[in-house]
Amino acid sequence: MRIIGGSHKGRRFDVPRSFNSRPTTDMARESLFNVLHNRYEFSSVNVIDLFAGTGAVSYEFASRGTEKITTVDNNYKLTGFLKQQSKAFSFDHINVIRRDVFQYLKGNVRMADIIFADPPFDLKNIETIPNLIFDNNWLNEKGCLILEHSKEFNFEKHPNYSFNKRYGAVNFSFFFEG
Repeated sequence: MRIIGGSHKGRRFDVPRSFNSRPTTDMARESLFNVLHNRYEFSSVNVIDLFAGTGAVSYEFASRGTEKITTVDNNYKLTGFLKQQSKAFSFDHINVIRRDVFQYLKGNVRMADIIFADPPFDLKNIETIPNLIFDNNWLNEKGCLILEHSKEFNFEKHPNYSFNKRYGAVNFSFFFEG
């Protein structure tokens, strides 16, 4: 895999084949960041990456100048990899937390401008993620939740839903606060 843009553009990182994760593809990440680039100044946002996996999305934010990044995943191998890779890239400002995302969202979460959630496509309760975030006010005013999911889910009826972008089998649903 590689970082698509920013100061580390083109830098590659190898994800061990033993990891049972589905990283967001380069094409989907590039498209996602094109959408976000038109809305946010990356150096001034606070980001939470839920179900962070290999950290590819967090590395993209860090490479583009985001200095407040929290990643959350419950897999100790993935969080170990994330810590190791963040250090290799000198992304010392990525805060890696090993915890169940649903438990994390019920706790004392630092509010964010952007929350990216990439749960396993077969995860039970995926449809509850937007409500957990909006009901608990985890987003700052004008904040954005991006939920990556399969085509089986449709969030159009959620009151904070704004739009969906589809890239092959990947769907990004965008939700906004305020």
